[in-house]
Amino acid sequence: MTETPRCEDLHSWHADWSGLRVAVLGLGVTGFSVADTLVELNCKVLVVAATADQIRRDMCSVLGVSVVLDEIGDSVPQELVDFDPELIVVSPGYHPNHPILNWGQARKIPIWGDIELAWRVRDKQTGAPAEWILITGTNGKTTTTQLTAHMLLHAGYRVAPCGNIGVPILDAVRDPQGFDFFAVEVSSYQLHWMRGVSPVASACLNVAEDHLDWHGSFEEYARAKAKVYENTKLACVYNRADDRTMHMVEEANVVDGARAIGFGLDSPGMSDFGVVDGILLDRAFLDNRHAEALEITTVDELRSNGLDAPHMVANVLAASALARCVGASIEAVAEAATAFRVDAHRYETIASVDGVSWIDDSKATNPHAADASLRANDSIVWIVGGLLKGVSIDDLVARHAERLKAAVVIGIERDSVLAAFAQHAPNIPVVEVNSSETKGVMGDAVRLAAEFVTRGDIVLLAPAAASMDQFTDYAERGRLFAEAVRAHVGT
Repeated sequence: MTETPRCEDLHSWHADWSGLRVAVLGLGVTGFSVADTLVELNCKVLVVAATADQIRRDMCSVLGVSVVLDEIGDSVPQELVDFDPELIVVSPGYHPNHPILNWGQARKIPIWGDIELAWRVRDKQTGAPAEWILITGTNGKTTTTQLTAHMLLHAGYRVAPCGNIGVPILDAVRDPQGFDFFAVEVSSYQLHWMRGVSPVASACLNVAEDHLDWHGSFEEYARAKAKVYENTKLACVYNRADDRTMHMVEEANVVDGARAIGFGLDSPGMSDFGVVDGILLDRAFLDNRHAEALEITTVDELRSNGLDAPHMVANVLAASALARCVGASIEAVAEAATAFRVDAHRYETIASVDGVSWIDDSKATNPHAADASLRANDSIVWIVGGLLKGVSIDDLVARHAERLKAAVVIGIERDSVLAAFAQHAPNIPVVEVNSSETKGVMGDAVRLAAEFVTRGDIVLLAPAAASMDQFTDYAERGRLFAEAVRAHVGT
Protein backbone atom coordinates (compact mmCIF):
# COMPACT_ATOMS: atom_id res chain seq x y z
CA MET A 1 0.00 0.00 0.00
CA THR A 2 1.36 3.41 -0.96
CA GLU A 3 1.88 5.73 1.99
CA THR A 4 0.09 9.07 2.11
CA PRO A 5 2.03 11.12 -0.44
CA ARG A 6 3.55 14.48 0.26
CA CYS A 7 1.93 16.03 -2.80
CA GLU A 8 -1.00 17.34 -0.74
CA ASP A 9 1.43 19.89 0.75
CA LEU A 10 2.61 21.13 -2.64
CA HIS A 11 0.89 24.45 -3.35
CA SER A 12 3.56 26.45 -5.18
CA TRP A 13 5.88 26.13 -8.13
CA HIS A 14 8.68 26.90 -5.69
CA ALA A 15 7.83 24.03 -3.32
CA ASP A 16 9.98 20.89 -3.35
CA TRP A 17 8.48 18.66 -6.06
CA SER A 18 11.75 16.87 -6.75
CA GLY A 19 11.54 13.10 -6.89
CA LEU A 20 7.74 12.94 -6.66
CA ARG A 21 6.56 9.89 -8.60
CA VAL A 22 3.70 10.99 -10.88
CA ALA A 23 1.73 8.89 -13.34
CA VAL A 24 0.17 10.86 -16.20
CA LEU A 25 -2.84 9.38 -18.01
CA GLY A 26 -3.03 10.41 -21.64
CA LEU A 27 -0.55 11.87 -24.10
CA GLY A 28 -2.61 14.28 -26.11
CA VAL A 29 -2.05 18.04 -26.00
CA THR A 30 -3.05 18.22 -22.34
CA GLY A 31 -1.21 15.08 -21.24
CA PHE A 32 2.03 16.19 -22.82
CA SER A 33 1.79 19.63 -21.17
CA VAL A 34 1.35 17.87 -17.81
CA ALA A 35 4.35 15.59 -18.36
CA ASP A 36 6.51 18.48 -19.57
CA THR A 37 5.58 20.57 -16.54
CA LEU A 38 6.29 17.78 -14.08
CA VAL A 39 9.71 17.15 -15.61
CA GLU A 40 10.49 20.85 -15.20
CA LEU A 41 9.49 20.46 -11.54
CA ASN A 42 12.01 17.58 -11.24
CA CYS A 43 9.35 14.93 -10.69
CA LYS A 44 9.73 11.33 -11.81
CA VAL A 45 7.13 10.81 -14.54
CA LEU A 46 5.54 7.79 -16.19
CA VAL A 47 2.96 8.32 -18.95
CA VAL A 48 0.26 5.73 -19.62
CA ALA A 49 -1.77 6.34 -22.78
CA ALA A 50 -4.23 4.47 -24.97
CA THR A 51 -2.65 6.08 -28.03
CA ALA A 52 0.31 8.38 -28.57
CA ASP A 53 1.64 9.88 -31.78
CA GLN A 54 5.29 9.30 -32.54
CA ILE A 55 6.25 12.96 -32.22
CA ARG A 56 5.07 13.19 -28.61
CA ARG A 57 6.61 9.83 -27.79
CA ASP A 58 9.94 11.06 -29.16
CA MET A 59 9.62 14.27 -27.16
CA CYS A 60 8.94 12.27 -24.00
CA SER A 61 12.05 10.23 -24.71
CA VAL A 62 14.09 13.43 -24.91
CA LEU A 63 12.59 14.52 -21.58
CA GLY A 64 13.47 11.19 -20.00
CA VAL A 65 9.83 10.18 -19.59
CA SER A 66 8.78 6.57 -20.16
CA VAL A 67 5.58 5.96 -22.12
CA VAL A 68 3.45 2.85 -21.64
CA LEU A 69 0.86 2.19 -24.35
CA ASP A 70 -2.32 0.78 -22.83
CA GLU A 71 -4.45 0.31 -25.94
CA ILE A 72 -7.07 -1.98 -24.41
CA GLY A 73 -7.34 -0.17 -21.09
CA ASP A 74 -9.12 -2.93 -19.17
CA SER A 75 -6.40 -3.53 -16.56
CA VAL A 76 -3.54 -1.82 -14.75
CA PRO A 77 -0.20 -2.13 -16.58
CA GLN A 78 2.49 -3.84 -14.55
CA GLU A 79 4.86 -0.97 -15.34
CA LEU A 80 2.51 1.37 -13.46
CA VAL A 81 2.28 -0.96 -10.47
CA ASP A 82 6.08 -1.19 -10.34
CA PHE A 83 6.38 2.60 -10.64
CA ASP A 84 4.28 2.95 -7.46
CA PRO A 85 3.02 6.50 -8.12
CA GLU A 86 2.44 9.01 -5.36
CA LEU A 87 0.15 11.08 -7.61
CA ILE A 88 -1.95 10.49 -10.73
CA VAL A 89 -2.72 13.36 -13.11
CA VAL A 90 -5.51 12.46 -15.52
CA SER A 91 -6.18 13.99 -18.92
CA PRO A 92 -9.72 15.11 -19.79
CA GLY A 93 -11.80 12.30 -21.23
CA TYR A 94 -10.60 9.44 -19.06
CA HIS A 95 -13.74 7.97 -17.54
CA PRO A 96 -13.81 8.13 -13.71
CA ASN A 97 -14.28 4.35 -13.62
CA HIS A 98 -11.23 3.60 -15.73
CA PRO A 99 -9.36 0.64 -14.17
CA ILE A 100 -6.27 2.74 -13.45
CA LEU A 101 -8.33 5.37 -11.64
CA ASN A 102 -10.19 2.71 -9.66
CA TRP A 103 -6.83 1.21 -8.76
CA GLY A 104 -5.47 4.59 -7.68
CA GLN A 105 -8.50 5.41 -5.57
CA ALA A 106 -8.32 2.02 -3.84
CA ARG A 107 -4.70 2.77 -2.93
CA LYS A 108 -5.64 6.30 -1.78
CA ILE A 109 -3.40 7.89 -4.40
CA PRO A 110 -4.45 11.52 -5.04
CA ILE A 111 -5.93 12.07 -8.50
CA TRP A 112 -5.71 15.53 -10.05
CA GLY A 113 -6.65 17.00 -13.39
CA ASP A 114 -4.47 19.46 -15.28
CA ILE A 115 -6.51 22.36 -13.90
CA GLU A 116 -5.64 21.57 -10.29
CA LEU A 117 -1.97 21.08 -11.10
CA ALA A 118 -1.92 24.42 -12.91
CA TRP A 119 -3.60 26.15 -9.98
CA ARG A 120 -0.98 24.83 -7.59
CA VAL A 121 1.95 26.03 -9.72
CA ARG A 122 0.41 29.27 -10.98
CA ASP A 123 3.07 31.36 -9.20
CA LYS A 124 5.94 30.26 -11.46
CA GLN A 125 6.57 33.70 -12.93
CA THR A 126 7.73 36.70 -10.92
CA GLY A 127 5.07 39.12 -9.74
CA ALA A 128 1.48 38.39 -8.82
CA PRO A 129 0.00 35.26 -10.44
CA ALA A 130 -2.59 35.80 -13.14
CA GLU A 131 -6.21 35.91 -11.99
CA TRP A 132 -8.37 33.15 -13.44
CA ILE A 133 -11.71 33.61 -15.20
CA LEU A 134 -13.44 30.24 -15.61
CA ILE A 135 -15.99 29.67 -18.37
CA THR A 136 -18.05 26.57 -19.00
CA GLY A 137 -21.42 25.59 -20.45
CA THR A 138 -22.84 22.98 -22.75
CA ASN A 139 -22.45 25.42 -25.63
CA GLY A 140 -20.85 28.75 -26.43
CA LYS A 141 -17.90 28.42 -24.07
CA THR A 142 -15.15 28.66 -26.69
CA THR A 143 -16.59 31.78 -28.32
CA THR A 144 -17.27 33.36 -24.92
CA THR A 145 -13.75 32.57 -23.72
CA GLN A 146 -12.26 34.13 -26.83
CA LEU A 147 -14.54 37.16 -26.54
CA THR A 148 -13.63 37.67 -22.89
CA ALA A 149 -9.92 37.53 -23.68
CA HIS A 150 -10.43 39.86 -26.65
CA MET A 151 -12.22 42.41 -24.47
CA LEU A 152 -9.55 42.34 -21.78
CA LEU A 153 -6.86 42.71 -24.42
CA HIS A 154 -8.62 45.80 -25.78
CA ALA A 155 -8.73 47.11 -22.21
CA GLY A 156 -4.93 46.94 -22.01
CA TYR A 157 -4.52 43.79 -19.94
CA ARG A 158 -2.17 40.90 -20.62
CA VAL A 159 -4.50 37.95 -21.10
CA ALA A 160 -4.28 34.37 -22.38
CA PRO A 161 -7.26 32.30 -23.52
CA CYS A 162 -6.43 28.75 -22.51
CA GLY A 163 -7.68 25.44 -21.11
CA ASN A 164 -10.08 23.35 -23.14
CA ILE A 165 -9.89 25.96 -25.88
CA GLY A 166 -6.73 24.35 -27.29
CA VAL A 167 -3.86 26.00 -25.38
CA PRO A 168 -3.19 23.92 -22.26
CA ILE A 169 -3.37 26.03 -19.13
CA LEU A 170 -0.02 24.68 -17.96
CA ASP A 171 1.59 26.15 -21.07
CA ALA A 172 0.05 29.51 -20.20
CA VAL A 173 1.25 29.28 -16.59
CA ARG A 174 4.81 28.61 -17.77
CA ASP A 175 4.86 31.33 -20.42
CA PRO A 176 7.75 33.61 -19.36
CA GLN A 177 5.99 36.85 -20.35
CA GLY A 178 3.40 36.44 -17.58
CA PHE A 179 -0.24 37.55 -17.69
CA ASP A 180 -2.77 39.58 -15.76
CA PHE A 181 -5.63 37.18 -16.54
CA PHE A 182 -6.26 33.70 -17.85
CA ALA A 183 -9.60 33.24 -19.62
CA VAL A 184 -9.97 29.51 -19.00
CA GLU A 185 -12.45 27.35 -20.88
CA VAL A 186 -13.18 24.32 -18.71
CA SER A 187 -15.01 21.21 -19.87
CA SER A 188 -17.22 19.04 -17.68
CA TYR A 189 -14.42 16.45 -17.72
CA GLN A 190 -11.95 18.95 -16.29
CA LEU A 191 -14.46 20.24 -13.76
CA HIS A 192 -15.13 16.72 -12.53
CA TRP A 193 -11.54 16.51 -11.25
CA MET A 194 -11.14 20.17 -10.24
CA ARG A 195 -10.82 21.30 -6.65
CA GLY A 196 -9.23 24.16 -4.76
CA VAL A 197 -9.38 26.70 -7.59
CA SER A 198 -10.55 30.21 -6.66
CA PRO A 199 -11.35 32.19 -9.82
CA VAL A 200 -11.83 35.93 -9.81
CA ALA A 201 -14.95 35.43 -11.97
CA SER A 202 -16.83 32.47 -13.39
CA ALA A 203 -19.65 31.63 -15.75
CA CYS A 204 -21.81 28.67 -16.70
CA LEU A 205 -23.51 29.74 -19.91
CA ASN A 206 -26.12 26.98 -20.11
CA VAL A 207 -26.70 23.35 -19.20
CA ALA A 208 -28.31 20.75 -21.44
CA GLU A 209 -27.88 17.03 -21.95
CA ASP A 210 -24.40 16.16 -23.21
CA HIS A 211 -21.65 13.64 -22.44
CA LEU A 212 -24.12 11.42 -20.60
CA ASP A 213 -22.11 8.41 -21.70
CA TRP A 214 -19.18 9.78 -19.67
CA HIS A 215 -20.92 11.25 -16.62
CA GLY A 216 -23.57 8.55 -16.35
CA SER A 217 -26.52 10.88 -15.84
CA PHE A 218 -27.62 14.43 -16.46
CA GLU A 219 -27.50 15.11 -12.71
CA GLU A 220 -23.82 14.18 -12.54
CA TYR A 221 -23.07 16.24 -15.65
CA ALA A 222 -24.80 19.29 -14.15
CA ARG A 223 -23.03 18.74 -10.82
CA ALA A 224 -19.69 18.89 -12.60
CA LYS A 225 -20.66 22.11 -14.40
CA ALA A 226 -21.72 23.72 -11.11
CA LYS A 227 -18.18 23.40 -9.74
CA VAL A 228 -17.18 26.34 -11.94
CA TYR A 229 -18.68 28.73 -9.36
CA GLU A 230 -16.94 27.32 -6.28
CA ASN A 231 -14.71 29.83 -4.44
CA THR A 232 -15.40 32.63 -6.93
CA LYS A 233 -14.09 35.95 -5.62
CA LEU A 234 -15.88 38.73 -7.52
CA ALA A 235 -18.64 37.69 -9.90
CA CYS A 236 -20.66 34.58 -10.77
CA VAL A 237 -22.18 35.13 -14.21
CA TYR A 238 -25.29 33.08 -14.99
CA ASN A 239 -27.90 32.78 -17.73
CA ARG A 240 -31.30 34.22 -16.80
CA ALA A 241 -32.91 31.99 -19.43
CA ASP A 242 -31.50 28.85 -17.78
CA ASP A 243 -32.74 28.42 -14.22
CA ARG A 244 -30.21 25.69 -13.57
CA THR A 245 -27.34 28.15 -13.82
CA MET A 246 -29.06 30.50 -11.38
CA HIS A 247 -29.56 27.68 -8.88
CA MET A 248 -25.92 26.70 -9.29
CA VAL A 249 -24.90 30.19 -8.19
CA GLU A 250 -27.35 30.14 -5.28
CA GLU A 251 -25.90 26.87 -4.01
CA ALA A 252 -22.22 27.63 -4.62
CA ASN A 253 -19.73 28.30 -1.84
CA VAL A 254 -18.22 31.60 -2.92
CA VAL A 255 -15.92 34.15 -1.35
CA ASP A 256 -17.78 36.74 0.73
CA GLY A 257 -18.75 39.70 -1.43
CA ALA A 258 -18.97 37.85 -4.74
CA ARG A 259 -21.88 39.11 -6.85
CA ALA A 260 -24.37 37.21 -8.98
CA ILE A 261 -24.56 38.80 -12.45
CA GLY A 262 -27.27 37.66 -14.85
CA PHE A 263 -27.28 37.91 -18.63
CA GLY A 264 -30.10 37.36 -21.09
CA LEU A 265 -31.77 38.55 -24.26
CA ASP A 266 -34.52 40.37 -22.37
CA SER A 267 -34.51 43.63 -20.45
CA PRO A 268 -31.85 43.60 -17.71
CA GLY A 269 -32.64 44.03 -14.05
CA MET A 270 -30.20 45.59 -11.62
CA SER A 271 -26.86 43.74 -11.68
CA ASP A 272 -27.77 42.26 -15.07
CA PHE A 273 -26.74 42.46 -18.71
CA GLY A 274 -29.49 42.38 -21.32
CA VAL A 275 -31.06 43.75 -24.49
CA VAL A 276 -33.61 46.53 -25.02
CA ASP A 277 -34.72 47.53 -28.53
CA GLY A 278 -31.70 45.83 -30.05
CA ILE A 279 -29.24 47.57 -27.73
CA LEU A 280 -26.95 45.47 -25.52
CA LEU A 281 -26.82 46.98 -22.04
CA ASP A 282 -24.74 46.77 -18.87
CA ARG A 283 -26.84 47.47 -15.79
CA ALA A 284 -24.40 45.91 -13.34
CA PHE A 285 -21.19 47.93 -13.30
CA LEU A 286 -22.23 51.55 -12.90
CA ASP A 287 -23.02 53.63 -9.86
CA ASN A 288 -26.62 54.48 -10.72
CA ARG A 289 -27.74 51.03 -11.88
CA HIS A 290 -31.10 51.60 -10.15
CA ALA A 291 -32.09 54.02 -12.90
CA GLU A 292 -29.55 53.78 -15.73
CA ALA A 293 -27.68 51.37 -17.96
CA LEU A 294 -24.60 51.59 -20.15
CA GLU A 295 -24.79 50.84 -23.86
CA ILE A 296 -22.30 48.22 -25.07
CA THR A 297 -23.24 47.85 -28.74
CA THR A 298 -26.25 46.97 -30.88
CA VAL A 299 -27.43 43.81 -32.57
CA ASP A 300 -27.18 45.64 -35.91
CA GLU A 301 -23.52 46.44 -35.26
CA LEU A 302 -22.84 42.80 -34.40
CA ARG A 303 -24.29 41.68 -37.72
CA SER A 304 -21.13 42.74 -39.54
CA ASN A 305 -19.04 40.13 -37.69
CA GLY A 306 -21.59 37.33 -37.47
CA LEU A 307 -22.52 37.79 -33.81
CA ASP A 308 -26.14 38.87 -34.33
CA ALA A 309 -27.78 35.44 -33.96
CA PRO A 310 -29.50 35.18 -30.56
CA HIS A 311 -27.09 32.64 -29.10
CA MET A 312 -24.13 34.74 -30.23
CA VAL A 313 -25.63 37.87 -28.66
CA ALA A 314 -25.91 35.91 -25.40
CA ASN A 315 -22.22 35.02 -25.66
CA VAL A 316 -21.33 38.69 -26.12
CA LEU A 317 -23.34 39.61 -23.03
CA ALA A 318 -21.72 36.91 -20.91
CA ALA A 319 -18.22 37.90 -22.02
CA SER A 320 -19.02 41.57 -21.39
CA ALA A 321 -20.10 40.77 -17.85
CA LEU A 322 -16.89 38.84 -17.17
CA ALA A 323 -14.66 41.54 -18.66
CA ARG A 324 -16.45 44.39 -16.93
CA CYS A 325 -16.32 42.76 -13.50
CA VAL A 326 -12.51 42.70 -13.56
CA GLY A 327 -12.09 46.28 -14.71
CA ALA A 328 -12.48 46.53 -18.49
CA SER A 329 -14.00 49.84 -19.55
CA ILE A 330 -17.30 49.94 -21.37
CA GLU A 331 -15.50 51.54 -24.33
CA ALA A 332 -13.00 48.67 -24.55
CA VAL A 333 -15.75 46.08 -24.31
CA ALA A 334 -17.78 47.80 -27.04
CA GLU A 335 -14.80 48.14 -29.35
CA ALA A 336 -13.79 44.51 -28.86
CA ALA A 337 -17.32 43.20 -29.46
CA THR A 338 -17.58 44.82 -32.86
CA ALA A 339 -14.00 43.92 -33.88
CA PHE A 340 -14.21 40.24 -32.88
CA ARG A 341 -14.32 37.52 -35.53
CA VAL A 342 -15.88 34.13 -34.80
CA ASP A 343 -13.75 31.03 -35.36
CA ALA A 344 -14.41 28.77 -38.29
CA HIS A 345 -17.18 26.17 -37.95
CA ARG A 346 -19.11 28.24 -35.39
CA TYR A 347 -22.16 29.41 -37.30
CA GLU A 348 -20.03 30.51 -40.23
CA THR A 349 -21.69 31.54 -43.49
CA ILE A 350 -19.80 29.74 -46.25
CA ALA A 351 -21.71 31.15 -49.21
CA SER A 352 -24.85 33.07 -50.10
CA VAL A 353 -25.75 32.44 -53.74
CA ASP A 354 -29.07 32.89 -55.54
CA GLY A 355 -30.81 33.70 -52.29
CA VAL A 356 -29.62 30.50 -50.54
CA SER A 357 -27.25 30.67 -47.56
CA TRP A 358 -24.99 27.77 -46.63
CA ILE A 359 -24.01 27.82 -42.94
CA ASP A 360 -21.31 25.75 -41.23
CA ASP A 361 -22.04 25.16 -37.55
CA SER A 362 -20.11 21.91 -37.31
CA LYS A 363 -19.22 22.94 -33.75
CA ALA A 364 -22.86 22.15 -32.87
CA THR A 365 -21.90 18.75 -31.49
CA ASN A 366 -24.97 18.28 -29.28
CA PRO A 367 -28.70 19.04 -29.49
CA HIS A 368 -28.47 22.18 -27.35
CA ALA A 369 -25.98 23.78 -29.73
CA ALA A 370 -28.00 22.76 -32.78
CA ASP A 371 -31.12 24.19 -31.13
CA ALA A 372 -29.52 27.64 -31.01
CA SER A 373 -28.67 27.55 -34.72
CA LEU A 374 -32.08 26.25 -35.72
CA ARG A 375 -33.80 28.97 -33.71
CA ALA A 376 -31.92 31.62 -35.64
CA ASN A 377 -33.39 30.59 -39.00
CA ASP A 378 -36.52 29.60 -40.90
CA SER A 379 -36.99 27.41 -43.99
CA ILE A 380 -34.02 25.15 -43.25
CA VAL A 381 -32.53 22.18 -45.04
CA TRP A 382 -30.81 20.59 -42.07
CA ILE A 383 -27.72 18.38 -42.30
CA VAL A 384 -27.79 16.34 -39.10
CA GLY A 385 -26.27 13.25 -37.51
CA GLY A 386 -23.11 11.66 -36.15
CA LEU A 387 -22.18 10.28 -32.72
CA LEU A 388 -25.01 11.15 -30.33
CA LYS A 389 -23.09 10.34 -27.10
CA GLY A 390 -26.14 8.81 -25.46
CA VAL A 391 -28.36 11.84 -26.06
CA SER A 392 -31.75 11.82 -27.82
CA ILE A 393 -32.62 14.37 -30.51
CA ASP A 394 -36.38 13.67 -30.39
CA ASP A 395 -37.23 16.92 -28.61
CA LEU A 396 -35.02 18.89 -31.00
CA VAL A 397 -36.77 17.50 -34.07
CA ALA A 398 -40.22 18.04 -32.58
CA ARG A 399 -39.40 21.61 -31.54
CA HIS A 400 -38.20 22.70 -34.96
CA ALA A 401 -40.28 20.60 -37.35
CA GLU A 402 -42.13 23.68 -38.63
CA ARG A 403 -38.83 25.38 -39.55
CA LEU A 404 -37.58 22.44 -41.59
CA LYS A 405 -37.95 22.09 -45.33
CA ALA A 406 -35.95 18.85 -45.47
CA ALA A 407 -33.30 16.90 -43.59
CA VAL A 408 -30.12 15.23 -44.82
CA VAL A 409 -28.92 12.57 -42.37
CA ILE A 410 -25.22 11.75 -42.06
CA GLY A 411 -23.29 9.62 -39.58
CA ILE A 412 -23.05 6.01 -38.53
CA GLU A 413 -25.75 6.18 -35.81
CA ARG A 414 -28.64 6.96 -38.15
CA ASP A 415 -31.41 4.75 -36.81
CA SER A 416 -32.34 6.96 -33.84
CA VAL A 417 -32.15 10.09 -36.00
CA LEU A 418 -34.41 8.61 -38.64
CA ALA A 419 -36.81 7.38 -35.94
CA ALA A 420 -37.01 10.88 -34.47
CA PHE A 421 -38.06 12.34 -37.82
CA ALA A 422 -40.53 9.53 -38.46
CA GLN A 423 -42.22 10.15 -35.12
CA HIS A 424 -42.03 13.93 -34.74
CA ALA A 425 -41.77 15.29 -38.28
CA PRO A 426 -43.32 12.66 -40.55
CA ASN A 427 -44.14 15.16 -43.30
CA ILE A 428 -40.55 16.41 -43.65
CA PRO A 429 -38.57 14.87 -46.54
CA VAL A 430 -35.61 12.95 -45.10
CA VAL A 431 -32.72 11.56 -47.14
CA GLU A 432 -29.66 9.61 -46.04
CA VAL A 433 -26.02 9.95 -47.03
CA ASN A 434 -24.86 6.40 -47.59
CA SER A 435 -21.22 7.16 -48.35
CA SER A 436 -18.82 5.73 -45.78
CA GLU A 437 -15.78 7.55 -47.15
CA THR A 438 -14.89 10.69 -45.19
CA LYS A 439 -14.24 12.76 -48.30
CA GLY A 440 -17.46 11.62 -49.94
CA VAL A 441 -19.88 12.32 -47.08
CA MET A 442 -20.10 16.07 -47.44
CA GLY A 443 -20.11 16.05 -51.22
CA ASP A 444 -23.16 13.81 -51.11
CA ALA A 445 -24.76 15.83 -48.31
CA VAL A 446 -24.43 19.10 -50.22
CA ARG A 447 -25.70 17.54 -53.44
CA LEU A 448 -28.76 16.11 -51.68
CA ALA A 449 -29.46 19.36 -49.79
CA ALA A 450 -29.30 21.34 -53.03
CA GLU A 451 -32.20 19.30 -54.41
CA PHE A 452 -34.56 20.88 -51.87
CA VAL A 453 -33.51 24.55 -51.76
CA THR A 454 -35.11 27.59 -53.32
CA ARG A 455 -34.52 31.30 -52.81
CA GLY A 456 -34.77 32.29 -49.14
CA ASP A 457 -33.72 28.91 -47.77
CA ILE A 458 -30.87 28.08 -45.40
CA VAL A 459 -28.74 24.94 -45.68
CA LEU A 460 -27.53 24.40 -42.14
CA LEU A 461 -24.82 21.98 -41.05
CA ALA A 462 -25.63 21.72 -37.33
CA PRO A 463 -25.20 17.98 -36.72
CA ALA A 464 -26.30 17.87 -33.04
CA ALA A 465 -23.73 15.10 -32.69
CA ALA A 466 -20.02 14.49 -32.39
CA SER A 467 -17.99 13.84 -35.53
CA MET A 468 -15.55 11.05 -34.77
CA ASP A 469 -17.60 8.32 -36.46
CA GLN A 470 -16.71 9.65 -39.91
CA PHE A 471 -14.29 12.55 -39.39
CA THR A 472 -11.19 13.36 -37.37
CA ASP A 473 -13.06 16.10 -35.51
CA TYR A 474 -15.72 18.77 -36.00
CA ALA A 475 -13.17 20.99 -37.77
CA GLU A 476 -12.56 18.43 -40.50
CA ARG A 477 -16.31 17.91 -40.83
CA GLY A 478 -16.84 21.65 -41.28
CA ARG A 479 -13.89 22.08 -43.62
CA LEU A 480 -15.11 19.32 -45.93
CA PHE A 481 -18.60 20.82 -45.87
CA ALA A 482 -17.20 24.22 -46.86
CA GLU A 483 -15.16 22.66 -49.67
CA ALA A 484 -18.22 20.82 -50.97
CA VAL A 485 -20.36 23.98 -50.81
CA ARG A 486 -17.81 26.05 -52.71
CA ALA A 487 -17.45 23.35 -55.34
CA HIS A 488 -21.23 23.23 -55.72
CA VAL A 489 -21.87 26.97 -55.97
CA GLY A 490 -18.70 27.70 -57.96
CA THR A 491 -17.01 30.14 -55.57
